[in-house]
Amino acid sequence: MTDAELVFTALAELSTRQIAETEQTKGLEENKIPAKKGGKIAKDARLALEEKTGKKVVTGQNFLSAGKRPKELK
Repeated sequence: MTDAELVFTALAELSTRQIAETEQTKGLEENKIPAKKGGKIAKDARLALEEKTGKKVVTGQNFLSAGKRPKELK
C-alpha cells in the first residue's frame, strides 16, 4: 500500500473506533453504523484530496489478480 492508502485506512479505523466509543455500541450489528460513518469520513477526505491534486489515491499495488493465488501455509 502507498503512504496515502495507509493514511486513509488509518483515518477510517480511527474515526470508526471513536464514533463507536462515543455511541457506546456493542456487538456486530450495532457497530455497523459507526463503521459506515467512519468509512464515509475517510472517503470524503480521499475524494477531496483527489479533487485538489488531480491524482488517484487508490492504486493497484496491493491487488492480487484473479489468476494469482497466495502461497498456502503448511
